[in-house]
Amino acid sequence: MILAPVPPSATTGWLIDVLPTMTDAMSARIHLHLVSDSTGETLEMVAKAGLARFEGAEAIKHFWPMVRSEGHLDRVIEEIARRPGLIIYTLVDGGVRDRLEQRCASLGLPCVSPLDPTIGALSELLGQATTRRPGRQHIMDAAYFRRVDAINYTMVHDDGAQHDDWEEADIVLAGVSRSSKTPTSIYLANRGYKTANIPIVPQSPPPASLYSLQKPLVVGLTTSPERLVSIRRNRLLTLGQAPDTDYVDQSRVEAEVAFARRLFADHDFPVIDVTRRSIEETAAAIINLVQARADAANGSDANGGTA
Repeated sequence: MILAPVPPSATTGWLIDVLPTMTDAMSARIHLHLVSDSTGETLEMVAKAGLARFEGAEAIKHFWPMVRSEGHLDRVIEEIARRPGLIIYTLVDGGVRDRLEQRCASLGLPCVSPLDPTIGALSELLGQATTRRPGRQHIMDAAYFRRVDAINYTMVHDDGAQHDDWEEADIVLAGVSRSSKTPTSIYLANRGYKTANIPIVPQSPPPASLYSLQKPLVVGLTTSPERLVSIRRNRLLTLGQAPDTDYVDQSRVEAEVAFARRLFADHDFPVIDVTRRSIEETAAAIINLVQARADAANGSDANGGTA
């Protein structure tokens, strides 16, 4: 079966249009070739988001990063021809890009540049031509070093450690054990937010400084007791420990979650239920809270303060 090339200027629905045809022809198993003149990280996220729209689609991903010359591209195309599939690319150099599109057309393979619609719209809105420098999103600028600082801060402020300098944080997460505080903190750090976290344990109340923080946003994480018991039991089994302890006792876990909820309510902390949220979704909700708080503060400053 010959698959026609997809126009490079295709809209964001390109993957939804192409994959059903490919999965029908290949029994829901396809090859995805991610060709980039940089690290390929952007393409990986695009492919993941697109594949999530299809039940049972199995993709074998082939990464081809740092492709910046026609010679390098020719070697990549030889490998792609052995395992034909959908080519998703981000290439800045016009010559390399044109060659890829020509070779894909001659091989009868679909190829798409998913960033084209966004870049085109930005160019029109800004009234600027695009640059021709690949990998600019990975340059070591001030934002890059802020992320490094955030990661370093977060790693040493896990699980209630070094609470004396929580005021330096952007976010402090509080929650019972196994409520995804640490992975969420690390994800936020990669987004540039200095994040500390503290476990809420009825028998060991958090330090008083938690309730007097001015700069960081304190966010409470909660989850359903049933889900928490399941996660904790699996954790104990993974560690080779007996799964029948107070740590996973249903009534004690319910009391623990209720204690944390009361603490959050008493101190007016915003609360996020992580029961059915991924780490990314939880982090996105937290970032929305941070931005809303900053917007409110900026609005107050613009109006000369609150009445």
